[in-house]
Amino acid sequence: MPALLVEVALRGSGRSQTGTSDDIEELCQLAESAGFSTAGRMLVRRDRPDPALFLGRGKVEELREQLVQSGSGIVIVDAPLSPVQQRNLERELGVAVLDRTSLILDIFAQRAKSREGKLQVELARLQHMSTRLVRGWTHLERQRGGIGLRAGPGEKQIELDRRMIGQRVKQLRERLRSLDSQRRTQRRARQRSDAFCVSLVGYTNAGKSTLFNALTNASAYCADQLFATLDTTSRRCFVAPEVPVVLSDTVGFIRDLPHALIDAFKATLDEAAQADLLVHVVDASNAAREAQMEAVDGVLQEIGAAEVPRCIVFNKIDLAERRAAIERSACGRIDAVWLSARSGSGLELVRGAIAQRAQEQAAGDRTALEQSAQGQTAERTAQEQAARDDKPASERSEPPAFIGTTP
Repeated sequence: MPALLVEVALRGSGRSQTGTSDDIEELCQLAESAGFSTAGRMLVRRDRPDPALFLGRGKVEELREQLVQSGSGIVIVDAPLSPVQQRNLERELGVAVLDRTSLILDIFAQRAKSREGKLQVELARLQHMSTRLVRGWTHLERQRGGIGLRAGPGEKQIELDRRMIGQRVKQLRERLRSLDSQRRTQRRARQRSDAFCVSLVGYTNAGKSTLFNALTNASAYCADQLFATLDTTSRRCFVAPEVPVVLSDTVGFIRDLPHALIDAFKATLDEAAQADLLVHVVDASNAAREAQMEAVDGVLQEIGAAEVPRCIVFNKIDLAERRAAIERSACGRIDAVWLSARSGSGLELVRGAIAQRAQEQAAGDRTALEQSAQGQTAERTAQEQAARDDKPASERSEPPAFIGTTP
């Protein structure tokens, strides 16, 4: 279906007031990922959103004219709309209006394959839908309650819908808690096996799944599109002899990721928060990679993974026309790797970086165990000495001193 795209630049929102080609291109990719074709684009600059229409009356008139000229059947606004703003825009334009949150939720609903992923997406969509039921059933304002014609008005249709959505949300949360318990059991099994857990994180379409397949010889689905992978996949990965590593591929992040999705995917994203190392995959060929890295950092902060050790991998160096290389910190630790997951150039460098972090943690764990054992020994010795000092001399285990006598 042809769609008309609206890019919004608000003053003081942290985004460019003139609008950037990267933001508009990302909106086009989101629309294509959801199955829409681009029939036209419009850039709207405002100091603040209009309370009723978000875009303002003049821009709505321009939108109406473009819709007639392009034959579009839907408008996609690259901003979160309130239920009132979305309803008013649909009434004024006469077509369906999707905001950024609804568009991303629609993509997730199409891409979810696993049982857990489908439950998480359904939960997020129901939570988003529950705020958009206002005046959705004005033709069924009331239902009759009780038996007979004089029984008083019953519940409104909107109240019935809210209750049904609330019941379904409760069921989904219970099922997700059960799946989360299974995931925690699997995580404890990996911890008991002393495996070094690594999670791939990064902006969507940065090449995480391609890197995952290259490091684990797996066949996870990967494509040059946004949110190609939603389900977390874990595989054992060889990086060095006697260094057991489990690598996990997680869902990609994006600018202004809906909070409903973050809340619904808490159990899946917890893999990143519980990992021993985060490999932050960055598209080195993207001019907006700094902004994308900030967006990923924001999501990691929200899920409680900001303090997890991190190694940055700059992927797609073949498109950026760079060579494979590493960057070290002042102490000699590998902090960044430049590679191409598709061609394989630089894969040994990232294996070396992971092996270095795993060996550092193993050495730290051994030191901690030795210090703990020494501390326990010293504490036990002190307790035994204190117990001997508290006993009378006649009950102490030491034999009394011998005093000789002269015959």
